[in-house]
Amino acid sequence: MLPVITIARQYGSGGHEVGEKLAKKLGIPYYDKALIAMAAKKSGLSEEVFADVDEKATSSLLYSMVMGSYAFGARVPGINEMPINDKLFIIQSDIIKKAAAEGPCVIVGRCADYILRDHPNCLNVFIHADKAARIKRIVGKGLCEEKKAPDFVTKKDKQRANYYNFYSNNRWDDLKNYDITIDTSKFPVDKAVDLLIAAAKELET
Repeated sequence: MLPVITIARQYGSGGHEVGEKLAKKLGIPYYDKALIAMAAKKSGLSEEVFADVDEKATSSLLYSMVMGSYAFGARVPGINEMPINDKLFIIQSDIIKKAAAEGPCVIVGRCADYILRDHPNCLNVFIHADKAARIKRIVGKGLCEEKKAPDFVTKKDKQRANYYNFYSNNRWDDLKNYDITIDTSKFPVDKAVDLLIAAAKELET
């Protein structure tokens, strides 16, 4: 069986595109923004509410269901009392675990490598690129004005790093978290997909 493939990515590195094409070529499910819709449906809240906090850390203490570290004798809050960021993380975590239990899939972002740290068959990937290449990509896609792009890329990376660091208690850029890293400024998206297909086939059990 193919592994579950998790993809963490720097902003503008093409990680979303890599994940989407990889899942299509392997013929397995793909999860990215769809997790927001699934979480919203499960919670009864609107997608817009969750989209606003997607991959953003809360400023609160993390709920003990996730980290197991809220052990100071205080009353543990129910999920309905939690900050929306924490609520989304817990619901998405449950969805990610269930998706992985059902079989091979590609999951982009959302601390999936950490959430599935006990899963027996995962390939954890980090997609990155030099800043100039990432700026060129996001400007070309019309996601940001060229003069604002350097600061925008830095801000987005910090947001993703803070989210990962907060919910996993690990560093987003720690290479020990990943089995393979790919620089898409040297290996474009289609080549990156080919490399990951080869890696997945190598791990196929």
